[in-house]
Amino acid sequence: MVMSKKQRILVIKHGALGDIVQGLDAFASLRAGHPNAHISILTGPAFAKFVGLMPWFDEVLVDPRSSAINLTAWLKIRSILHRDWDAIVDFQCSGRTARYHKFLSQKAVRWFGTASGASDPYPDFDGVNNHRRMLVAAQMAGGADITADEADMNWLQQPSKIDGSLQIDGSLQRDGLGVLIPGCSAAKPEKKWPPERYAELADMMRNAGHQVVIIGTNTDRVTADDVLRGAPFCTDMVGKTDLVTLARTLQSAAMVVGNDTGPTFMAARLGAPTVMVMGPQTNPEMSAPTGRRCDWVRADAIDTINADTVMAAVTALR
Repeated sequence: MVMSKKQRILVIKHGALGDIVQGLDAFASLRAGHPNAHISILTGPAFAKFVGLMPWFDEVLVDPRSSAINLTAWLKIRSILHRDWDAIVDFQCSGRTARYHKFLSQKAVRWFGTASGASDPYPDFDGVNNHRRMLVAAQMAGGADITADEADMNWLQQPSKIDGSLQIDGSLQRDGLGVLIPGCSAAKPEKKWPPERYAELADMMRNAGHQVVIIGTNTDRVTADDVLRGAPFCTDMVGKTDLVTLARTLQSAAMVVGNDTGPTFMAARLGAPTVMVMGPQTNPEMSAPTGRRCDWVRADAIDTINADTVMAAVTALR
């Protein structure tokens, strides 16, 4: 797609965290292909400040994803979509964004996505990893042909108004941090590797010379406490990190193990040796993490995966 200077592009990507991380290379590709365009992103409230730190967007617009009966909110979204966009690139591809496309039935604007009637429909992405899907979509919209993991991540090291103040207690040990991510979406508890396995793994990490840290949100509190009962020596950072502090912690880690959840994708993308523990609910063809040093361990019954197997996998990545 050929675009001239001063073109206006809207990217739609609401979340979740793992999906946003999987889209980093796509964002960079779109910016590299349109260095002089005004590129805005429409995202969810939880990610607006984090996305605002990224160097690829000129403007962050917030979509609260209100219910269908909230007419005021829908009119606001309609007004955003009716701005003078030359192209809208839908990385979310949900039923909600398909309805957004209907707002444009009388307006000529290129829509890259899966919505019925889109001017530039995506190909069949069945069986394609989410990272690759978004990178292909960006390139369809004129993005540069970049390789995986090429997006510059130095923006994470810049001073930020959303930095957390938490510092890990004590100096880092010589071999760095061993990070555990035992939580996952509350809607999908079956994706959790058992807390007792995480506790066993924590003991192995400690014996290998690592300071072991547990991270997660406040919704992971019960699961984290279960791990801590078996491994009370771990540093508890659950509910104590914003997205920037989380990213910087993961970026410095010597090894990371987590479930199919956003922070695990982030760790992998940031280059930390990372292993995702998967059960039958996760299809690695579509949802495996991407990064220079990442892998996954999967079983049809997630609770049959032992800590030795996971420790061997993450150690091999180093």
